[in-house]
Amino acid sequence: MHPTTLTLRRAQPDDDAALDRLAELEEAAPLNGDVLLAERGGAVVAALSPADGRVIADIFVPTAAAVKMLRDWAAEVRPPISPRRARRPRLAFLRTAAVR
Repeated sequence: MHPTTLTLRRAQPDDDAALDRLAELEEAAPLNGDVLLAERGGAVVAALSPADGRVIADIFVPTAAAVKMLRDWAAEVRPPISPRRARRPRLAFLRTAAVR
């Protein structure tokens, strides 16, 4: 694999040490739950939690492109809001307005 090639993948249990290292470099809390990774040359350089959008990245290598790709991927894998769910707050507002 060429060192500039980025691989995006879901974190596995054996990635815990790499995720802990990134969190330690950034002095940030570790990411929990489902995590998406960017890997370059076999090393994890950035990670993103789709649940809350938090990112941790290696502060010693350029990671802006990797983080952007992770954010784009996270936007694709997030479940879309169903039209029925999206309308509920509005319907509740209309019912409240009609009662007044």
